[in-house]
Amino acid sequence: MNFTSLSFLVFFPVVFVLHWLLPHRLRWALLLAASWLFYFQWDICAGLLLILTTVASWICASQLYRSRTAAGRYLWLGLALTVSLGCLFGFKYTGFFASLVGLRLSMQILLPVGISFYTFQTLSYVIDVYRGAVEPEAHFGYYALFIAFFPQLVAGPIERPERLLPQLRAERALSRQILSDGAWLLLRGYFKKIVIADYLAPIVDAVFAAPESVAGAEVIVAAVLFGFQIYCDFSGYTDIARGSAKLLGIDLAENFDRPYTAVSIRDFWHKWHMSLTSWFRDYVYIPLGGSRNGTARMLANIMIVFLLSGLWHGAAWHFVLWGALHGLFLCAETLLFRNREQNKTLSRVITFSLVSFAWIFFRADDLHTAAALLERLPLGWAALSLPAYAPRTVLAVLCLWLLGRIHKPAHLTVFLMLTALATAWLALLAGGGNNAFIYFQF
Repeated sequence: MNFTSLSFLVFFPVVFVLHWLLPHRLRWALLLAASWLFYFQWDICAGLLLILTTVASWICASQLYRSRTAAGRYLWLGLALTVSLGCLFGFKYTGFFASLVGLRLSMQILLPVGISFYTFQTLSYVIDVYRGAVEPEAHFGYYALFIAFFPQLVAGPIERPERLLPQLRAERALSRQILSDGAWLLLRGYFKKIVIADYLAPIVDAVFAAPESVAGAEVIVAAVLFGFQIYCDFSGYTDIARGSAKLLGIDLAENFDRPYTAVSIRDFWHKWHMSLTSWFRDYVYIPLGGSRNGTARMLANIMIVFLLSGLWHGAAWHFVLWGALHGLFLCAETLLFRNREQNKTLSRVITFSLVSFAWIFFRADDLHTAAALLERLPLGWAALSLPAYAPRTVLAVLCLWLLGRIHKPAHLTVFLMLTALATAWLALLAGGGNNAFIYFQF
C-alpha cells in the first residue's frame, strides 16, 4: 500500500479513529493488525517472510538473554544473524553474487519491499540485546509492532528499540499539538513528493533513458535535478511517515537535516538518511575499529562502510560504485582538509558538486548507462534548452527554500500548498503517472 494511493487515504483515517477510540491496552493489537494488513497488500509471501524474520529474531534474542554461557550467547546471536541476513541475501543478492562467478539464474527473484529496512531493525534489536544495551521485549505483540509499524516499515527511518518500543508501550492522549504537528508533516511530505519530486521526474527520466542522445549540459542539469528529486521523494516519504506516526502519538526519528547545505561529505552524511548513517556507524564502523587504530585502518573502515552502503541500496555495480565514490570523497577529505579552516560557501559548492556527480551512478540503470552519460559531458553545451529546464529547476529550488523557512504555517500557506497538491495529484492521476517512492526498491 503506497502512501500516495487512494487506498491509504481510506486506510489511515480508519486506523487513526479506531486507535484513539480504543483503550490503551488494545491499541497495540490494532496497530499490529493494521501494519501487517498494510504490508500484506503488496505480497502475501513477503508478509509471511516479515513474520518469519520477526518470530526468529524475537526468539533468538530472548534465548540469548537467558543463556548463561558465552557459547550459548554466540550460538543464538549467530542464528539470529543467519536468519535475518540470510533472508536479505537470498532475496536481494543471490543473482548479483551468482553473476560474479559466472552463473545465471533461471528465474527472477522478487525483492520483498522494505526488506533492507526491517532487516536492519531486527539486527539492531538482537545486537543491542547481545551487548546488554537493552533487555529483550517480553511481549511478542509489542516487538512485532516495533518491526512492522506501518508508517516506517517500508522505507524507514530505521528505528532503535530503546527509542521506539517505550513509545509503543506508553499511554498516549490525543491533543491539539499532536493534530497540528502531524497534519503539517503530512502536508509537507505530500507536497515534497507530488508537487516537487513527481514534477521533476519526467525530465530526469528522459535524460537517463536516452544517454547517447543528450548534451553534456543536459547530463549536468539532470544530475542536479535528480538530487532535488530524490531528496524531495525520500524526505517527503519520511515526513509522511513521521506525520502518520505523530497522529498516532508516536515520534519517529528525524532522517534529514537540510543535506544540501552540507559543507563537507562528512557533514552531508550527518544530514542525509541519518538513521542509516548512524546504523552503519554503530554496528559496522565502530566494531571494525573506527578511527582508533591509525589512519590507514580508519580509511579502510570508511571504504568498507561505504561499499556496504552502496550494496545495501542495490545489488548492482553502479550502486557499489556510488558508495565507493562517497568513500573516496570522504577519505580524500579526511587526509587533505583535516584541521584546516575552509570557506563555507566554497565548501558547500564543492560538496554539492561531488554529491551531484555521484548521483549519476545512483540514478543510472547500470554502469553502461552511467558511462554513456559521462561520455556526453564534454559535448553539446550549446544545445541546452533553457525554457525546458530552467522553470523546473527554479521552481524546485524555490519551493524547497520556502519549505525550509516555514515553521508555523499560516492559513494562507496551508491553503496554497493544499491547492498545489490537489492540482498536481489530479494531474498525475489523469495522466496515469506512476508515483511510487524511489526508496521502495531498496
